[in-house]
Amino acid sequence: MNRRGGSANQVRVIAGQWRGRRLEFPDLPGLRPTPDRVRETLFNWLAPVLPGARCLDLFAGSGALGIEALSRGATAVVLVEREPLAVRALRENLARLNAANARVEISDALAWLRQPATPFEIVFLDPPFGQGLLKPVCALLEQHGWLADPAWIYLEAEMELERLTLPAEWMLYREKIAGAVAYRLARREMATLTRGPSPACG
Repeated sequence: MNRRGGSANQVRVIAGQWRGRRLEFPDLPGLRPTPDRVRETLFNWLAPVLPGARCLDLFAGSGALGIEALSRGATAVVLVEREPLAVRALRENLARLNAANARVEISDALAWLRQPATPFEIVFLDPPFGQGLLKPVCALLEQHGWLADPAWIYLEAEMELERLTLPAEWMLYREKIAGAVAYRLARREMATLTRGPSPACG
């Protein structure tokens, strides 16, 4: 998208209690909110399991994924972002929405995942492209106990990572391509013979 220096970029909440509200975010390298069409598909997939879920938006950026989850009924969201300008915008947007059940953490994602964990039911992974972050992040999520049983993990990446190897405990559940971006939903469940509610087809 075209951006003018110092001007605010905006992304729209698609559905839920804040439907139509616009979130402002700063002009930063690598910050590219998930497009509306992709978010609509993702949240259709997650519709049966999102209400009441605890969510982690690990590369929060604009907050489009985490705030959309809150708008649609998630019980709590933690948004992790390392860029101070993006963190400030996230906190301002959440304050405008009176989103009391959200917390913003200013931290590098890999460093944040090395602390003692509290499990999440849904995790959003939309890291900056070209930095090789998905593989180590997936490993840390699994090894450090950040994932509930079951858990759903959204992964967004450049097409070059189409064959990304997931941890053995994860099963690829949905996958689509949008332009140069591949996006996927994986399910992590230790008790592989026990099936919970399944996301709707996109």
